[in-house]
Amino acid sequence: MKVVITDAEYPDLDIERSILEPAGFTLELAHCRTPEDVIQAGRDAVAFLVQYASVTRQVFDALPNLRIVSRYGVGVDTIDLEAAREHGVWVANVPDYGTMEVATHAMGMILAMIRHLPFYDQLVKDKRWHYLATGPLHRPGTLTLGIVGVGRIGGTVARLAQPYFQHVLGCDPYLPEDAWPEGVEQVDLETLFQRSHVVSLHVPLTDETYHMVTRRLLEQMPRGGYLVNTARGSVVQLDDLLEALNSGQLAGAALDVLPQEPPPPDHPILSHPKVLLSPHAAFFSVEAEQELRRKAAYNIVAWAREGRPPYVVVEGRDAR
Repeated sequence: MKVVITDAEYPDLDIERSILEPAGFTLELAHCRTPEDVIQAGRDAVAFLVQYASVTRQVFDALPNLRIVSRYGVGVDTIDLEAAREHGVWVANVPDYGTMEVATHAMGMILAMIRHLPFYDQLVKDKRWHYLATGPLHRPGTLTLGIVGVGRIGGTVARLAQPYFQHVLGCDPYLPEDAWPEGVEQVDLETLFQRSHVVSLHVPLTDETYHMVTRRLLEQMPRGGYLVNTARGSVVQLDDLLEALNSGQLAGAALDVLPQEPPPPDHPILSHPKVLLSPHAAFFSVEAEQELRRKAAYNIVAWAREGRPPYVVVEGRDAR
């Protein structure tokens, strides 16, 4: 049985081979950029390991032998889940590989924002030296942090943040009551934005969350607040965010993700003085990447051996 890795940035496939080949699979690496590439590469494959390539309805229609798609990562917005369901194809992800990495990255961005670290850095490099030049700083213990999405990552951010902030608010209509983190006040989305000096986003990209953060919500924040996004770029309407920054409604934004990655070289987000950027790196550590690759490959092995992967997003046909 053949597994096709549709696309991957890793220097070798040693981890994947060590898991898949002893289980009887052959492994092939492709370099897919389009659905047509995916179809061409996957003609005789029963399984895909996918990083960024799109697995569309067109792909599922063209590949009747495909039985499982396992994604390197948490988000599955590049996979047409409804088409997978209709074709009986399993879809699996790895939701728990980089929880602490993303949470600490978000927390680092939050603290950098409220202490103006990127703004001070630029100030000093511009040969200006005054602690008041970036605007007012407030003691974290007087501020409220709002977390949108209080699952694995958002809940970890909440626990890390509580010693610093006066209040921590959370909005997550899908989190069961018994899973709600202690010390986090449960509120709706509008209340969270109205009361939070800093908002940190931890939601998947879905039809519901696409452009969820718009001017309407940003205008409800206390003036001079901060937005942090380590989730998905398209959760935020970027033009509305730039408008809030330019008007002074927001004092800063920290973004690990953008709607287009990398952005066009002339995009104003790249040169904005109130924006801290990282290159979709929040997930990364050497250990997290190794765990991700092991678990993504094992989804396929478990499907073949036991009839289902450990991390099910879409249930497919019986493997046996």
